[in-house]
Amino acid sequence: MKTSEQGIDMIKELEGYSDVAYPDAGTGGAPYTLGHGHTFRVKPDQRCDRMQADYWLRHQDVPVAEQGVNRYVKVPLKQNQFDALVSFVFNLGVGDLKSSTLLKKLNARDYAGAAKEFERWIYANHKILPGLVRRRKKEADVFLNGY
Repeated sequence: MKTSEQGIDMIKELEGYSDVAYPDAGTGGAPYTLGHGHTFRVKPDQRCDRMQADYWLRHQDVPVAEQGVNRYVKVPLKQNQFDALVSFVFNLGVGDLKSSTLLKKLNARDYAGAAKEFERWIYANHKILPGLVRRRKKEADVFLNGY
């Protein structure tokens, strides 16, 4: 599956946009983030414009998340469920999906149980981050109810 335009828009909304690199909220340092959540080889004070940010999102970052979801999810998904999972993986990484109870429940066809697992992923450096609380609520809502 591929992420829909609505899914891309959701990721952009949840990530926001920054034209200058900023430190990770959990570590106060690396990884630095730029554009719409791009972290690969980003250095402090690096800059980008919206066109570059969109390119990274669509052609580098989202495809990695899509590949992870497509590889590890073994049950049928609706487009909204796929998009919510891609947003989740985009934010956390494929490794966290692979080892998650969310994936175990989903692959056991417990879609409602999997949706409840989103809310567990709200911590950075052992602290609840309000932005992650909002993000996981949105992802769970899209996963269960669509757009």
